[in-house]
Amino acid sequence: MNEMNRKRRNRQEITPVSKSREWKLLYYEHGRPGLEDGSEYRGLCRYCELRETCALPRPEGGVWRCENYIAMVREVSLYEKVVKQLEEAVDVVHFDRDICKILAATMNELIVHFPVKMDDGGIKMLTGYRVQHNNALGPYKGGLRFHHSVDIDEVRALATLMTWKSAITNIPFGGAKGGIQLDPAEFSTRELEKITRRFTFALGNNIGPEYDIPAPDVNTNPQIMAWILDTYMSTMTPNERNRCIHVVTGKPIESGGSQGRHKATGQGIIFLIEKWAEDHGFNLKGATYIVQGFGNVGSWAARLMKKNGSKLIAVEDVTGAISNSEGIDSDDLANYVKDKGGVLDYPKAQPIDHETFFSTKADIFIPCALENQITAETAEILDVKLVAEGANSPTDPRGDVVLQRKKIDVIPDILCNSGGVIVSYFEWLQNKRSEFWDLEEVDHKLYKKIIDAYERVHDTADKFRVNWRTAAYIAAISRLEMVYKERGIFP
Repeated sequence: MNEMNRKRRNRQEITPVSKSREWKLLYYEHGRPGLEDGSEYRGLCRYCELRETCALPRPEGGVWRCENYIAMVREVSLYEKVVKQLEEAVDVVHFDRDICKILAATMNELIVHFPVKMDDGGIKMLTGYRVQHNNALGPYKGGLRFHHSVDIDEVRALATLMTWKSAITNIPFGGAKGGIQLDPAEFSTRELEKITRRFTFALGNNIGPEYDIPAPDVNTNPQIMAWILDTYMSTMTPNERNRCIHVVTGKPIESGGSQGRHKATGQGIIFLIEKWAEDHGFNLKGATYIVQGFGNVGSWAARLMKKNGSKLIAVEDVTGAISNSEGIDSDDLANYVKDKGGVLDYPKAQPIDHETFFSTKADIFIPCALENQITAETAEILDVKLVAEGANSPTDPRGDVVLQRKKIDVIPDILCNSGGVIVSYFEWLQNKRSEFWDLEEVDHKLYKKIIDAYERVHDTADKFRVNWRTAAYIAAISRLEMVYKERGIFP
């Protein structure tokens, strides 16, 4: 255990315990759960402390094991976390268990290893992934990310989340996800083009306009989608090529992309924040907000939020964190990040550390970075009214417990960041119909779709008296369960 964690635990009067030993719990002392005096395991159960009371019944005496805590202290993979959220929804509504077995598993998983010649003439072997979770509602749909942390577990989890997003927004897609394990900063533009084209070729018939449709995600963009489109079309016979333009979405406008797609995820987040504010009688004019991640989603959310008269006071990305209590101009910061590659050293704000960023008092927090950023520790110091999850799975299970205890509202990821897949669906439709919608029409249709989903989750939360994350899962799974019951299982 490092020094920082040791100090943090000592402040909470928790004696460090070897991870090689099981925790044996608990006596209730002074109205709260604690460990037996004199025991080598003496301290407090962090999980139970956060929940205020252990889920197990109070014993007459002796020591017993808190299985909740044991489950939480073990490192939980992102995919396990997603499956656990599914199980929590099942426990509330008692969905058909056999159908839930289907939904808890992925349908297809592809791992490809492929060589690419670098600019210096050398060969580099790369690993790419594509996971197809479920296509009961329509073709598989999901982004491709280029990141050094990409692995099969992460892609499984994100593919599953895509299924829920499509179901909750009532669009005819299933869920998929993919990526390549690399750091794009280490490659030239020419090398990234070669990597993209070689990966597309390796995927072959595992993608297709009516089968599995990729889109941009972390560190990918319209240019990369254009390379995928061109490579895929080159594998088709000449008379079939123009029928395949909807094999990817998030393309440049000139290559068949849709107006509003680039800002779609950020726009959806702001539509939902505005709806939340309306429902809670909260005035966004003058409200403060902080943003984690200042790529496509975070920067667009920050810039669109500015139009409500709200004030951006802190930002964190991979390069560092900055703060200005007087406000940060989101458009100016976006231009700076475009030139410099990150928020670090932005001259109109002060640098701050990670902990200071999370403890910044604000009205709204918009996480738009990677997974598992809101942990038990960071959630404990958050001082906001609303978390609008622009990222996929930014809150881990223990962080969720803290947010609920602190009564911080959450717009969950499978609802909050669904604007991207909704407008991807619009782009797919326009390509199929040889149509081109203007921005006003796209934004109007996006607003209607995402607010309908918001109302669906709102009504579900009220009906079952559950938090919004569980309600979002219930709403999504209800639609999938209905489809499976109507169609039956082959053979």
